[in-house]
Amino acid sequence: MLTAFVDVNSFSQVRVSFDVVSAETGSEEGAPVSAGPNPIAPEIKELAWGAGSFIVFLFLMRLFLVPKVRKGMASRYESIQADHEYASATRDGAKQDVARYESAVAEIRSEAARRLEAARLTLDKERSAKIAEINEQIAARRAQAETEVAAARAAAQGQIVSAVTAVTTRATQIAVGVSPDNAVVTRSVQQAMEGTRS
Repeated sequence: MLTAFVDVNSFSQVRVSFDVVSAETGSEEGAPVSAGPNPIAPEIKELAWGAGSFIVFLFLMRLFLVPKVRKGMASRYESIQADHEYASATRDGAKQDVARYESAVAEIRSEAARRLEAARLTLDKERSAKIAEINEQIAARRAQAETEVAAARAAAQGQIVSAVTAVTTRATQIAVGVSPDNAVVTRSVQQAMEGTRS
């Protein structure tokens, strides 16, 4: 056995001395030492108490704690499984709702397109009917206006012919001194006006 002694007198001087003690004697003088109990090795009664308490604890664990833990684990597993099944059912229901919504939207769009096309066709028919009716009214008014214009023209022409005939008769009478035939002058004026018109 090795021991060390340190004597510190000052910071500069350190003295170390080693004494060697015999392992067999246990002292410096060489006196015999008894072996004594080993502090690391357990005694038989400690082993018996430890084994007994372990067996009792194992028995209590096996009878009471392990079944409760297994029951809790089983209920937790069932709860998780139920939540998983509920989530799957909810997800499937949501997918079905989305599919129904999309089909309803597609159906509504097709219905709206069909109604829009029907409304467009109806509007085109009504517009065509109105245009035809207005064209007929325009044609009737145009024919009426042309008739009125033709009547006014004929009346004006008759007045012009009579006026020109009167002027021509009077001018001929002044120039020649003889009054011309009224029918001949009228025919000549009409021929002259028709030639000018053409």
